[in-house]
Formats: sequence, C-alpha cells, structure tokens
Amino acid sequence: MPIKTAIYFTIALVGLILGSCNINSNVMFKEAKGDTVYHDSIPLKPLEDYLISVDDKIQFQLYTNEGEVLLATNASVNDKALNNANSVNYVVRRDGTVNIPKIGAIKIEGLSVTQCEKLFTELYSAEYLNPFIQVQIINQRVVVFPGNGSDAKVIILENNNTTLMEALAKAGGITERGKAKKVKLMRRSGDKRNIYVMDLSTIEGLQYVDMVVQANDYIYIEPNPQLSREILKEVAPIITIISSAAIILTVVNLLK
Repeated sequence: MPIKTAIYFTIALVGLILGSCNINSNVMFKEAKGDTVYHDSIPLKPLEDYLISVDDKIQFQLYTNEGEVLLATNASVNDKALNNANSVNYVVRRDGTVNIPKIGAIKIEGLSVTQCEKLFTELYSAEYLNPFIQVQIINQRVVVFPGNGSDAKVIILENNNTTLMEALAKAGGITERGKAKKVKLMRRSGDKRNIYVMDLSTIEGLQYVDMVVQANDYIYIEPNPQLSREILKEVAPIITIISSAAIILTVVNLLK
C-alpha cells in the first residue's frame, strides 16, 4: 500500500507541477485573441520618413556657398575648420531640443531629416552665405530576437536602406529553435506598433527579405516550444526526490 500511495502522490504532484510551472516562459510577444496582425500588404519600403525623437544623436556638416567646397580640390583652411567644427555629435534632449553652435537650443523632435536640414539652413543663413547643410542620425538601430525566446541583439543601422535580410544576418541569422515561417516585424506608427508577420521558410519569402527596416523596428522570430525539455527540467528534481522516498518506503516495508 505505501508504494501505491507513493505512486499516486507522484502522479498528483507531477500534475500540479505541470499546471503551475513556467514552461517556455521566455517566449515573448504571443498573439492574444483579437490581436491585429498583417499577413498581407507588408510595407517593403518605409511608408514615411523617420522622425527625430528624444535621445537621438545627430551629426551635421555645414558648408558655405551652397556646398561648392565639396567640389573644390583646394578647400580653404576656414572652410575645413568650419566643417570639422560641426562634425560632432549632438543629443536630442528630453524637451525635444538640441543645442547647436551659434544658434543655441532649437526644437527638432518630430522633424524628418529633410525638415531638419531645411530648418538649419534657414537659421544659419543669417551667419553664412548660402549655407549647405547635411544632417545624419547616427544612432538609429533595430532590435532583433533571432529565435531563442528572450535573447536579443541591437543592430546599428549604418545606412538608410538596411534590409530585413541584412539585419537578420548581422544578428547571426535565425537560430535552430527559431521559426522561419513566423517572422514578426513590429513597427511604430503613431502611438501604437503595427505587427507584420512574414513566412521566410519558402522561396516565396524572397519577396520580404529586401524590406527596408526603420529605426526602432523590432524583429522577432518566434521560437519553437521545447515542451519535453522544459517539462523534464522542471520535473526531474521532483521525480528524483519522490523516487528516493519510494525506495526508502520500500526498504522500511521490507524490514517490517
């Protein structure tokens, strides 16, 4: 009877563990009922320009005479000094402003790069003759979850035309556990993120690999659930303890 009791107790305890343990708890971004995801109309090209936001780092170069110095082979010392002085990084502060030379604090949050260049050109026109200005955001990045659940890598966008394939390659590709048929791209649009689901497991997926990623995109490859491994990891220590207890009960019963 004690052995049967131990067996029943083991079964009940295992059932309790399976009902309460955190199996595959590292899997993120699960789709809930009613969530809106897009399997069609994937935006292969950005629908709109990236807008400058707080904590962005910008770099701008200022040239005089509408940038003619760019084409000149004998740029003057003053022109070179002017260019070098402005080839430094400026951080957009919490109030949306950036502090730039000769102008001071100016709000650029919410502007595109083109709009920012136009604004700087207008402001510097009071100081320089026909200024030509180039603005670049140097800390644009995307976050890639390659398929191991919660593991992630931050990928710096070195150019404005970085594709989905390039971002995945920089992250090391899709891991063995990742589902190539379920790649989610989460892109901010206003106050929410649109979720686009792509299947890269077949040749038809080539239509998506040249999709241009944008700053602050999240790329999430859904991992395959490892139920057997997770259950074994959770239950093995308990089964060992129960087995030891059953052996002790058996020995005690035999000694009686």
